Amino acid sequence: MRLKIIHTNDVHSNFEQFARAATVIKQQKDADSIVLDGGDFADFKSIELQGTKGMAALELLDYVGYDALTIGNNEMFNGVDTLQFMASNSPLPFISNNLLKKDRTELAGVVKSAILEKNGLRILITGSSPNLDVFNDGLGVHMLPFKESIKQEIKRNEGRYDLCILLSHIGTFEDVPLASEIPEIDVIISAHDHKLYPEAKIVDGTIMNSAGNYAEHVGIVELEISERGVELIHSETIATKDVAVDEGVLQILKENKVKAIEVLRQPLYQLSAPLWHDVIEENPITNLIVDGLRDMLGCDIGLMNSGIVNAGAFDFISNKKLIEICPSPLNPTSFEVKGSDLREALEQSLDVQVCLAEGRGPGFRGRFTGRLHVSGAKVIHDGKTVREILVAGQPLDDENWYSVASSDYLQRGSGYPSLANNRNVVYRPEEIKDVIREYARHSEFVELAMVNRWNVLSKVNF
Repeated sequence: MRLKIIHTNDVHSNFEQFARAATVIKQQKDADSIVLDGGDFADFKSIELQGTKGMAALELLDYVGYDALTIGNNEMFNGVDTLQFMASNSPLPFISNNLLKKDRTELAGVVKSAILEKNGLRILITGSSPNLDVFNDGLGVHMLPFKESIKQEIKRNEGRYDLCILLSHIGTFEDVPLASEIPEIDVIISAHDHKLYPEAKIVDGTIMNSAGNYAEHVGIVELEISERGVELIHSETIATKDVAVDEGVLQILKENKVKAIEVLRQPLYQLSAPLWHDVIEENPITNLIVDGLRDMLGCDIGLMNSGIVNAGAFDFISNKKLIEICPSPLNPTSFEVKGSDLREALEQSLDVQVCLAEGRGPGFRGRFTGRLHVSGAKVIHDGKTVREILVAGQPLDDENWYSVASSDYLQRGSGYPSLANNRNVVYRPEEIKDVIREYARHSEFVELAMVNRWNVLSKVNF
C-alpha cells in the first residue's frame, strides 16, 4: 500500500511564499496523499491573523487541503484564548500530546492525536509542542514531558492504527534519539529548529524529514506499507522559489486583510497629547512604555530601548496603529540585575553607534536597537559620559541588585549585553504593544512621559 506524505513546517505566516508552496502541494497531491504541517504555521505578526483571531490561517490550511497540524510555539503566542478559538473552529485537527492550560486542564479544540484513514490505511498522527520553560507561565500553558506523552498516545491507540507519524515541534536534535527510543514511530516530521533535509533520513528504522522554514520548501516522503513493514521509496524537499503563486491563496489573504483592517483600524481612544518617537533622542512614547512596565510589574526601574517602536502616535490609538508602530511580539519581563551591569548598559546607550546598531534578536522586528529609556531613575551625563545615576533619588549602588521591568529582548542581553547578567526572571503573556494600549489611555501617564529622565550635566539643578 502506497502513501505520500506532503509536509511543511515553520511557515511563520510568510503567506506570499506560502502561495508558491500551495502550488507545489497541489501539483504533488494524488489519491494516496496526506498533507501535514509541523507547527508555527500561524505567526501573529500577520495583520490578517491578528484581525481575524487566526481564522485566516485556517482558511488557508483548508483551501490547500491540509489533513492535520501540530501546535508550535507561535500558535501559542497570541494567548490561550486565541489558540482555543482557532482549534475549536478548525476544519482539521490541532494536535498536541503534551500541551495543557496552566491549571493542567485541556485546551478546548486541541486533540492529543488523530487517526486518519487513507485507502484503508489507518494512520495515527500525534504531535509534540515545545517546552518554552520560563515562558510557560506567562503564556498560560503547562507542558508535559514529550517523550512520555508520545508513548502514552501510542499505547492508548494500540491496535487501532497501521502507521504512526509524529509531528515534532521539538527540534531535530531531540528527534534523532526519539527514533531510537520509541521504535513504534514510523515517521517523524521535524520542525522548530528550521532544519532543511534535502531528502529523508532513516535512523534505526524511523524515517525523518524536515522542510526548512518560511514555506521556501515542501517536503515529500513516499512510503510502501506492507506485511514486511514500512519502506521509504522516495523523498525530497522541493524548493518553491521559482514556482508560480496560487491565486486562491492570494485571494484569501486579500479578503481577510480587508476584514482585519476594518476591525483593527477602529480608534480605541483619543490621545491627550502626541507621543512622538526618535531612535536616539529621549522621546515620550518610549517613556510611556517604561512607565507602564514599571507600574505593571512593580519594579524598582523600568528599562526599554527606543527601537521597540518604529514611530510615534499623535491623534488616537487603534490596534492597527499598534501593530504598525510596535510589531515586535516581545513580552513584558521582570528580572534583577546588579547596579554595575545596569550602569554599563546606560553608559553604552550614550554611544550613537550602539543606538544605531541593527536590532538583532529573537522576536525583534524593528530596525535599530535604540537608546535606553528609564523609569524610576535619573541619568545625569555630559553627552559622552554618565556622571551619576539616581534610583528613587539615591545614587546607584554597583553591588546592589535592582528589579527591572523590561522586555525579554533586553533580558537576553540583545543590544546591551551586560543586562544578560540577571536573575529571577518572570515573563508576562502580554506584548509590549499591549502596554502602550493600556497606558496611553491615561492622561497622567501621557503627561509623565513628557518628563525627561536623561539630564545633561549643565542643565541639572543640584
